[in-house]
Amino acid sequence: MKVAVIAPPYPLEEAPAPPLGVSYVAAAFEAAGCHVKIIDYIVSRYTPEKLKKELDAFEPDVVGSTSVTMNFPAAADIIRTAKRHRPSILTIMGGPHVSFAVADTLETYPEIDMLVVGEGEKTIMELVPHMIERGSWPDIKGLAFRQGGGIVVTEQRELISDLDSIPMPARHLLPMSRYRALGFPVSIITSRGCPNACIFCQGRRMVGKKVRYRSVEYVMDEIERILSYGISRINIADDLFTSNKARVREICGEIRRRGLDFKWSAFSRVNTVDSEILELMRDAGCDSVSFGIESGNPEMLKRVKKGITLDQARDAVRMCKEAGILAHASFMVGLPGESPETLRDTLEFSNSLEIPHGYHFLAPFPGTTVREKIEEYDLEILTDDWAHYDANRAIVRTAALSPEDIESFVAAFDREINDEWEKQVRDYREGRGLPEDNFRVEGHFRMQLVYRILSEDLIETCGCFPMEHASDNGSVDRLCGGIAEVTGFDSRLVRNTIEDFIDAGYIKPGRAGDNIAWYWTHNNKVDVNDSVD
Repeated sequence: MKVAVIAPPYPLEEAPAPPLGVSYVAAAFEAAGCHVKIIDYIVSRYTPEKLKKELDAFEPDVVGSTSVTMNFPAAADIIRTAKRHRPSILTIMGGPHVSFAVADTLETYPEIDMLVVGEGEKTIMELVPHMIERGSWPDIKGLAFRQGGGIVVTEQRELISDLDSIPMPARHLLPMSRYRALGFPVSIITSRGCPNACIFCQGRRMVGKKVRYRSVEYVMDEIERILSYGISRINIADDLFTSNKARVREICGEIRRRGLDFKWSAFSRVNTVDSEILELMRDAGCDSVSFGIESGNPEMLKRVKKGITLDQARDAVRMCKEAGILAHASFMVGLPGESPETLRDTLEFSNSLEIPHGYHFLAPFPGTTVREKIEEYDLEILTDDWAHYDANRAIVRTAALSPEDIESFVAAFDREINDEWEKQVRDYREGRGLPEDNFRVEGHFRMQLVYRILSEDLIETCGCFPMEHASDNGSVDRLCGGIAEVTGFDSRLVRNTIEDFIDAGYIKPGRAGDNIAWYWTHNNKVDVNDSVD
């Protein structure tokens, strides 16, 4: 059975890692004996025509996609397009959004045949042998589908107790050369589950309140596999990585015992770190930790059941500084009961920490307490248009604040950042910038260029021309000239970026009929899966 797993578009500006959920889903299908292809539209351009061409070439029996709320509309539209183009395929969606919006999804999108609800790996492996036997579906836990004019939701599947029984993420099916060119860290998880009860979070509902751990040996094996791709930076995306200090000691000790040389970051909570743990993490390669603090108002922290205090936040940041680890803090605005006073408290507190920090707007996702018990809070949700649930705009109001008030607060912060940034750019262009500021400006422009190259498929569209240009210099000149013309970026920046891609082995030229065509290598290696079509 052939299965195409779609990685739906996601803004490159949001620093996406190679998609972890998609990789786990693909691995589960592979483990069940399927021939699997990941069609990745995160680091390449999506068009309906391109999708249809890829489906016709692969001829899948099943097309599936996972999504979060923010990119659910795009993912669902891709599934709709696939089903209309090839009606015989079985279409499946999973992920946190559809798990908590079953009826809405199936009623709105008749092209979606089935939903996988909750953790999907075991459900997929049980489903595959019965995929075409609709009569067997009601007996498989963790599914939702239409039947007899209604919607059937089967029994809830138990959470997976032994995480080592799940196949490692199938990153070998991802276009890793593109992700390496993008340069963001690769995310891993060492555990699933979160005992905390933050009212704005889906995580506890999706992966359970009991923390389940992967074995340290299995985690280290996955890290070694990631490093074998030439990746040098990893992000540990656990909700509670630092809560089990004995386990953190074991992981850090195993990193050093195996002699693994890489930099890494982690998400953490301010009430789960201490000086000893941070120093162990630093010695094992950790150089940054991100804390979700959410508010600078004590009463607000209690209201959203964050379970931390401002003193704990101050101490955590101080200990990071003492350990030589960069701390980053995120804050959420538009929480229930938000007022000008609570926003002022948050502003003053965030500034007092003297670390990089940012603000996000509350997005009441399906499955969150704040959405399901909205009547208990001073909060009004203004839209159910999922495309607006990107945490980059206000979609709620409180008794004291309109959405315009909430957005104005963040806009003032953004103006300060932008003013400083524009000054650095002016100084750079006028030759007055400090070396570290110039490096940052050049890196920004390069990243914007890489975004364009990936999201617009510019290697493919600008890199195909007659064989008469096949000499090494002529081919590179033609590719760089085409990209510079399309993007408007400085030709020197384009040349340096493309030459770096070539030197790293991310892109190569090949024959395509009577033409020469540049293409992205498969996982930074030329093999039978490489294509110049």
